[in-house]
Amino acid sequence: MSQQTTADKVCVVIGASHGGVNFAFALRREGWEGSIIIYDSDPELPYHRPPLSKAYLASDDSLDQHLLRSAASYEKENIKLRLGVKVEKIERSAKAVILNNTKQQRYDKLVLATGARPLLPPIEGIEANAKVLYLRNASDAAGIRAALAASKQKNVAVIGGGYIGLEAAASLNKLGASITLFECEDRLLSRVTAPAVSDFFHKLHTQKGVNILTNKRVDAIRSADETQTIVCNDGTQYLADFVVIGVGIRLNLELALAAKLETGDGIIVNPQAQTNDSDIYAIGDCTYHYNPHYDRHMRLESVQNAVDQGKIAAQNIMGKAVAYDALPWFWSDQYDIKLQMVGLSQGYDEVLVRREANADSSFSVWYFKGTQLLAVDAINFAKAYVLGTRFIKAGTQVDKAKLVDPSEAFKPQNLALSEA
Repeated sequence: MSQQTTADKVCVVIGASHGGVNFAFALRREGWEGSIIIYDSDPELPYHRPPLSKAYLASDDSLDQHLLRSAASYEKENIKLRLGVKVEKIERSAKAVILNNTKQQRYDKLVLATGARPLLPPIEGIEANAKVLYLRNASDAAGIRAALAASKQKNVAVIGGGYIGLEAAASLNKLGASITLFECEDRLLSRVTAPAVSDFFHKLHTQKGVNILTNKRVDAIRSADETQTIVCNDGTQYLADFVVIGVGIRLNLELALAAKLETGDGIIVNPQAQTNDSDIYAIGDCTYHYNPHYDRHMRLESVQNAVDQGKIAAQNIMGKAVAYDALPWFWSDQYDIKLQMVGLSQGYDEVLVRREANADSSFSVWYFKGTQLLAVDAINFAKAYVLGTRFIKAGTQVDKAKLVDPSEAFKPQNLALSEA
């Protein structure tokens, strides 16, 4: 598709988080001259969502300080925002979306950036309980702030020892809450990190006063007289003023399923971010895509993935044959600790820890499968994150003996054995 043919075209985007917004601006930069319309049921001007569980929740910032783009920038690029409007259905044959106000909007190209919503775990008593809260959008964050302000004892139960739960616990701790965190596995972050990282964050939160309970599955939450009783599978009970659930997400696939787009663990897209309908693309958390670095299909929950796929979709819509090949990376902020992760550790058979001399809160964890470096977790150690990224991208084999020896200089020429 050449630039000259797009003036009368319409591109509709469903979802106004990082993926959808960045796609829209990328498409305009690539030369799309026609209409770009973004729909989202959230009425707020698009904002950075990860900080909701970090800086935003624990600060007095207004939402305006966390916007993805200013209102003026959308006007400048002639990108139309339709906020507080839900897309109810995709009519593929008519190439139109049906809105909750009964109106419809035709499209030439459609991009699904529908993301996910909090997972509702099978816990008795959580439905229709106003004291059970989630953290996914600005309204959720405001609700948690209000609940804490109104609570008498400021006792909060956090269910989930993954990143969502830990980041929420850190933010609530800064606000003066007394927190008990429940994790059903035997350690924190058990699905995504090695024990060394789990142990570090367990110790960090415990030192900050968070009561962490592992091997604790919550079976029920009973509400009476403004008090929530958390009942665990071992019969133990704990009291809280309110509960924050952070156990994962559920993908927003309803539109894709109803439109009979191909799905698996997400909306299946090719390396160009294109679905089985050539005029419909999908980006972000909701996609199931191929990653050439690991030679397998996967679904990623990260801002980086959403932004990168958005750029790929924009380029391909404009006729550039570009394939997705980004190396996954993530981050987590908890208190004054920054965890930076690059690569995917699944399938590792060896873990090595690099600790710098006299640096208790600065180390890195390196995941290997044989001689192949799969991933690196860097705790307050940006240099390790940068070097790990370089080694993984280049297929560099690492001198493992030097890697774990703090007396060896942490330099690429010192740690590299060879490059693939």
